[in-house]
Amino acid sequence: MIPAQFHVDIISELERILPSSYSYVVPSPVLRELEVIKKRSKGKDRIASGVALKIANSEPVKTLELEIDRKEHVDNALLKMFKPDSRDVLCTNDRELRNRAKKRGITVVYLRQRSYLAVDGHVHL
Repeated sequence: MIPAQFHVDIISELERILPSSYSYVVPSPVLRELEVIKKRSKGKDRIASGVALKIANSEPVKTLELEIDRKEHVDNALLKMFKPDSRDVLCTNDRELRNRAKKRGITVVYLRQRSYLAVDGHVHL
């Protein structure tokens, strides 16, 4: 929801900080979570989730179908997807999720100073 809330072009920022060999993938549970936010929210959150969905459903972003148990929290499912010290990078601005990922050795991209994306961890070339 960063693009609408902070006017940051996340695709351009990702291209700036990650090698061109990286691809952009949004797991389907994240899309469903954004759809729920859009449906239940009003005002800025509704607009921000709508913008996020539009970006997530456009090129160069791909959707990764991921089945999770209805009782499982999306954050837990995301952490299971990533292997420590792998080439994968988790993009999130959720502080708790960032901290949990960092403890597991997962590289994280996050918004810094409300104006650009930064990397916490190792990016493989």
